[in-house]
Amino acid sequence: CREAQMWKVYIHKTPTNQDTAISPEQRDEVIQWLVDLKRQYPVYPETLALAISILDRFLASVKARPKYLRCIAISCFFLAAKTVEEDERIPVLKDLTSGSLCGCSPAEVLRMERIILDKLNWDLHTATSLDFLHIFHAMAMTASPQLLDRMPDMNPSQHVAQLTTQLLQVMASHQLLQFKGSMLALALLSLDME
Repeated sequence: CREAQMWKVYIHKTPTNQDTAISPEQRDEVIQWLVDLKRQYPVYPETLALAISILDRFLASVKARPKYLRCIAISCFFLAAKTVEEDERIPVLKDLTSGSLCGCSPAEVLRMERIILDKLNWDLHTATSLDFLHIFHAMAMTASPQLLDRMPDMNPSQHVAQLTTQLLQVMASHQLLQFKGSMLALALLSLDME
């Protein structure tokens, strides 16, 4: 069958049963892998945030098997890069698949992209937690610029970069999926400002 041919993916094998549903821990593990991938391919933090958002939305709409998880994740990463990055910053797909050790070919990534796009009705860019963090941070700095007085070595750009790193770590936890992105961003900013 054509679909069976499509999924000749040799993904890093884990000791779990590959015919079961993707566990929350496997989701967290693949997001950590995407975080490492972001370090390898210097893309904007917004790209990683969007890739996580696409991955979570896709996994919420389909029952995928763990053996396809890295292919799904790399496809989400590539879709996010094509959505957020300037053309010259988008990783070359062949380099991305070989350098990431995702276990799938460029053709398989492109087929998975199509499946993801179809399942999400081609609506990739929803507001992410990072979008909300930028909005809330700008509002806080505009209303009360003295909030950074206790951090004299940090300007607003450095502060939002630090919060961005923390938020991306938070987004990697399945335990926080129950909260809206806006709530996560506001909670993180509020805790930092306290």
